[in-house]
Amino acid sequence: MLIDVTTPQHLDDRFRESLGALPEPERRRDPAQPVRDGAALTGHQLLALFDAQVTSRQLDLAGRWLRSFGEGFYTIGSAGHEANAAVAAALRPTDPALLHYRSGAFYCARAARAAGEFPAAGGDEATPISGAPEPAGAPDDATPPVAGDEPSEERATRPDPSPVGGAAAYQVGADGTAEAVPAPADPTGAAADPAAGGGATAGDPAFGAVQVEDPTDADPAAGGGAISGDPAFGAVQPDAYGAAARDVLRGMVASVREPLAGGRHKVFGRADLAVVPTTSTIASHLPRAVGLGLALERLRRVETAGRRDGVDAPPRSPWPRDAIVVCSFGDASVNHASATAALNTAGWYDHTGLRIPVLFVCEDNGLGISVRSPQGWVERTLRARPGLRWFAADGGDPVETYQVAAEAAAWVRRHRRPAVLHLRTVRLLGHAGADAESAYRSAAEIAADEARDPVLATARLLVDAGLATGGELLSRYDERGWQIRRIAEEVLDEPKLATAAEVVAPLAPRRPARVAAAVAEVAARAGGSGAGARVEAFGGKPPELAGPLTLAQSINAALADGLLAHPHMAVFGEDVAAKGGVYGVTKGLREKFGPARVFDTLLDETSVLGLGLGAGLAGLLPVPEIQYLAYLHNAEDQLRGEAATMQFFSQGAFRNPMVVRVPGLAYQEGFGGHFHNDNSVAVLRDVPGLVIAVPARPDDAAPLLRTCLAAAAVDGTVCVFLEPIALYHTRDLYEPGDGEWLGQYAEPGGWAAGHVPIGRARVYGVGSAQDVTILTFGNGVRMSLRAAAVLADEGIGTRVVDLRWLAPLPVADIIREASATGRVLVVDETRRSGGVGEGIIAALVDAGYVGAARRVAGVDSFVPLGPAARQVLVSEEAITQGARTLLAR
Repeated sequence: MLIDVTTPQHLDDRFRESLGALPEPERRRDPAQPVRDGAALTGHQLLALFDAQVTSRQLDLAGRWLRSFGEGFYTIGSAGHEANAAVAAALRPTDPALLHYRSGAFYCARAARAAGEFPAAGGDEATPISGAPEPAGAPDDATPPVAGDEPSEERATRPDPSPVGGAAAYQVGADGTAEAVPAPADPTGAAADPAAGGGATAGDPAFGAVQVEDPTDADPAAGGGAISGDPAFGAVQPDAYGAAARDVLRGMVASVREPLAGGRHKVFGRADLAVVPTTSTIASHLPRAVGLGLALERLRRVETAGRRDGVDAPPRSPWPRDAIVVCSFGDASVNHASATAALNTAGWYDHTGLRIPVLFVCEDNGLGISVRSPQGWVERTLRARPGLRWFAADGGDPVETYQVAAEAAAWVRRHRRPAVLHLRTVRLLGHAGADAESAYRSAAEIAADEARDPVLATARLLVDAGLATGGELLSRYDERGWQIRRIAEEVLDEPKLATAAEVVAPLAPRRPARVAAAVAEVAARAGGSGAGARVEAFGGKPPELAGPLTLAQSINAALADGLLAHPHMAVFGEDVAAKGGVYGVTKGLREKFGPARVFDTLLDETSVLGLGLGAGLAGLLPVPEIQYLAYLHNAEDQLRGEAATMQFFSQGAFRNPMVVRVPGLAYQEGFGGHFHNDNSVAVLRDVPGLVIAVPARPDDAAPLLRTCLAAAAVDGTVCVFLEPIALYHTRDLYEPGDGEWLGQYAEPGGWAAGHVPIGRARVYGVGSAQDVTILTFGNGVRMSLRAAAVLADEGIGTRVVDLRWLAPLPVADIIREASATGRVLVVDETRRSGGVGEGIIAALVDAGYVGAARRVAGVDSFVPLGPAARQVLVSEEAITQGARTLLAR
């Protein structure tokens, strides 16, 4: 019966009816043979794919069932996309995978591959498919393939879990309530014993029908019990599919025992499966995939050239030398800026001759929630991408999908170049649990997609090939449903995150003692075993001997020392290499350390950060530059949604250490306007766990940068190093020619003693320093010191506190220095609304500060061009008048 909305019950009923209508095979085929002439898949492998697909389908049904009584929190499923199981089978289990949210079958198949339970290894070779065009751009890399390192409490209202009257598995009815479905039947007609977990499923022994052990004997840690069968057909024990299902179900119910996110989000991810978690719904993980591919190839070439041992040696890749990256996304995401950036960057690098071994997999179901992808648009868009080899497969044909995916993976692996696999799929069960498909799809359209059900297509092929009967497949489907129902019941009773401290524990680990020790270790090497190399790198004149430096010169020297101290560090961005940066801050670094470690990128901030994300994931220490603060807003989700969430959603199993240099803030004289004088940092301070450092003085810049690099290396910290452009080349403080804004660069022997921990401010006393406290940062430090000198002439003593860290704020220092005078003036060069000053005042209030407080902040306006900028920015006169007003109270 056709209905206008696909419910779990309807989908399940239709699947059962279709299996029951399949004809008996005329003869049995040897499961060790190809399922059809010329096919790369054997019967063993096809059944394993069916198991992965069925496990995924039953997980989707379980998600809706759990949701029906308020115990499931995620219903975006994979129904209709189960063809991606064949993609997983065609890859190696050591190929890092970044998966979109319809990847249940891929995840299950990857688990089986990683456990050595998928029959025979796939993906290393494939029969060539003719007609696939070569991409435009760089010629083929003639380098032969490299051998891999492949390793081979009570609940309020939930339904009674006890089967009643022969009903065993669960479904969700059209009204959203949980309903029972028949227990798996014995072919003799006797019902299976529910108490025994479904009993033995009979069938042709050659088919290897599965059997679920008694749940009382199941070891939850082992995936919810073993499934056995005829080993000759490829049934497995222990059961990797059950273990994968337990992972996914734990994510659905937000269990703290979910192996990666630990109840923080439902993700597909596990370190031992090389599945990197993504929270993307719109392809924001694609730029990271490009960066990861670039990093893998760089590390591969470093290892090929040989490596040194010891602390100063470059790192090894965490994956095999010939690993490739696989990254999946939906057809609607093709139109998103993140996907466009990633695909363009991959092709751009390929055109320049750099190798990026990434296989993009676009799973095309024709819909973006309710918005249709125009007919032919996705194929035309993907095929038009220069530098990307295009492959296509119909997800309704598992043989074709496997063969094309295997060929695509082999091509990427051999040539170390990017490719895209356009996989045609369907979407069943709607977008998510609350989705009413009838609002935008006709009953005929829904029925047409149901007829293309990829799980049913695999079942048909098994029967057509003489490998199974419909009844045997239905028994296998039901047994898997029983197993997943049992696991779902078990995970419901697992604990959930119960305190804020538990939730935030992996967000941004802070180990200040280890960071300090890392700085001391770097200093010891720079002054000891690495002293000679350091002197040579600086042309015989290290920066501590060069006299007082400007802020730009100090940052440049600190970057050079960082590159010397961290062999896995790389500096990159727009114009940073050949030009040395717009302001000369990176001048000479490429000449000192080579183009592999200091290089220019294409003009796209999303891609710059994506390269950093992927490089950090691969074990490098990336230091990307965003040319201006205003340009960061084009790509801020790469920091917010991707960088800052990685440790949070993986409990530290994955991390992407990074120090993002951003020239910014205002006060450039005679240049710019808004895009070169952006004074907004609100979007950065709102990102949980992100560290923001703002060096104002040259003698602070190097210690702050060393701390950021050490924190990234030690704790995986994501740092933004916000550099005040207007202070880059400033030399004087009070009078022209006084040179009091220059600073001495410390020699290595002083680095440990001068270490600046994250969240520690710097205090300057002017006059008696007893009358008023000025809390400020960046350009405000210089203006406040100048204002304090004027106030000192009036007999007013001032404490000027350079916060140095905008996130986390140096709260202890703020409270101490504010309490010392009882009068606080916050000098905030950002805007009054959403500016840093709001956070400072809130910190004072939260701490119970009872003294006087006042703010001087920028106007809520963009920064205009020329002299008009002075009308909206903080001035020295406003600072002195603000202090006088405080004292007059």
